[in-house]
Amino acid sequence: MQFRRRNYLLIPVFIALCSLAAGILGGPGVKAATNPDDPISQSFRSFTKVYDVVEQNFAEPVKADKAIYKGAIPGMLHELDPHSNFFDPKEYHALREDQQGHYYGVGMSVQAHNGKTVVLAPFVGSPAYRAGIRPGDVIVEVNDKKTDTMNTTEIADLLKGPRGTKVQVMVTREGSDTPITFNIVRDEIPRYSVPDAFMLKNGIAYIKIEQFNENTSKELEDKLKKVGEKDIKGMVLDLRDNPGGLLNEGVDVAGHFLKRNEVVVSMRGRLRDSNKTFTARNETSARDYPVVVVVNRFTASAAEIVSGALQDHDRAWILGETTFGKGLVQTVFPLSNDTGLALTSAHYYTPSGRLIQRDYSNISFLDYYSHPNLDQKNAQDVKMTDSGRTVYGGGGITPDEKYTTVKANRFQIEVARKYAIYNFAAKFFGARKDARLPKGWEPDDKLIGDFREFLKSSNATFTDAEFNENRAWVKNEIKREFYITAFGVDESRKVAVEQDPEVLKAIDAMPKAKSLVDNAKKLMVQRFTQQDRAGQ
Repeated sequence: MQFRRRNYLLIPVFIALCSLAAGILGGPGVKAATNPDDPISQSFRSFTKVYDVVEQNFAEPVKADKAIYKGAIPGMLHELDPHSNFFDPKEYHALREDQQGHYYGVGMSVQAHNGKTVVLAPFVGSPAYRAGIRPGDVIVEVNDKKTDTMNTTEIADLLKGPRGTKVQVMVTREGSDTPITFNIVRDEIPRYSVPDAFMLKNGIAYIKIEQFNENTSKELEDKLKKVGEKDIKGMVLDLRDNPGGLLNEGVDVAGHFLKRNEVVVSMRGRLRDSNKTFTARNETSARDYPVVVVVNRFTASAAEIVSGALQDHDRAWILGETTFGKGLVQTVFPLSNDTGLALTSAHYYTPSGRLIQRDYSNISFLDYYSHPNLDQKNAQDVKMTDSGRTVYGGGGITPDEKYTTVKANRFQIEVARKYAIYNFAAKFFGARKDARLPKGWEPDDKLIGDFREFLKSSNATFTDAEFNENRAWVKNEIKREFYITAFGVDESRKVAVEQDPEVLKAIDAMPKAKSLVDNAKKLMVQRFTQQDRAGQ
């Protein structure tokens, strides 16, 4: 089991990502109503009167951008559906950064901890990495500005800037008596949507897609070339926590595994030009190695399009939880003042005709996003895959094989709550000038014992029995955390994947995926034979 810090606030983060990365299409400009007597114009006048009364009489001064951008407009859109959304200038800029897959800065992830902003990890090869910044460093100044009154977002904004410009970062570090100053030159920082691609065991490749931006399909091709696709005997395609993104990239990724002209997804909407069908566009023949797609309740939108297409064409075995059920097409309309509007314009349907979108009527906004009813099936939306397997629509993509992540136990929650392993790693490396470790390094019994004493000194509550029961987990987590500093984030993620029980389960399920591929070949032969006989 992997207990990840980034999952603590996963639901609110996922809500934001669904708004910023939602199977997006480009949109035309916006036309306003011009007849002063129509209902829309009358409503505008009523709203203006209400706003005037609020502005003149509210107990505190009213900020227009907060009242309009954060209040009136989102309130109107949420009456329509859970995903239509308005982007203020900052959010719209973040949307474009996510779609383009890069930004300019120093290249490190930071997080608030005990009222301070600490470095989680510098990205391998980034300016911060080359400068020598380490996980656990506490950022105390940026360009001579003290950070003790700033939040993490404000500090992250200071670290960003035009390519080639300089930024001075002062940190405190465990084991160092005085602050350390780094003079860093900002550079382009790629945001890889396919961060992980490597071989596991027995020719099984692992591919992680975090979202679908403008570079995803190309990243996938490049990563597979690097891995050596000709040597792949099976693939684990990890779409867990993937909130979606650009539709065309989702279509191209699905098309990587399908035959040319096979349907990937269909759009159906109120307007005529909203009704479209998207097919696989690959020139080459489809790869025929078995694929297991790993999904969870936070797999959404374009990631569900990929999962649904591969399932409907019996191209992949789907393992995990029922996916989110976000099948609304969002068209982004650029507005004035660098703002934007994502408006629902159609619904997505899988190749078999299943509706991806989950019902959001008669349910609270929080319940919709927390998705408590994972196992409900829509008996009114029953379809068949190419080989005749039954699949259900109207509620996300139901996996072929259910897998529920094991919940953290009391000891693991206590360790995570104390940030104990993270702090232990910072202390360990803070006492060393050289952050490197031998290749293939593993925590030994002495280090595990040192961690036990560190836990006690941190006032963590646990028993000796609990520690012994979780010894293997502690060893795995220490290895993963230490690898961030010693070898980089990429190697640490690889360690985490190799230990992930759901990935191991996906490897075990590979024969089931192979049987789908073999059965599809038999059906194709049968159909060609029947056609030949009919032609005689």
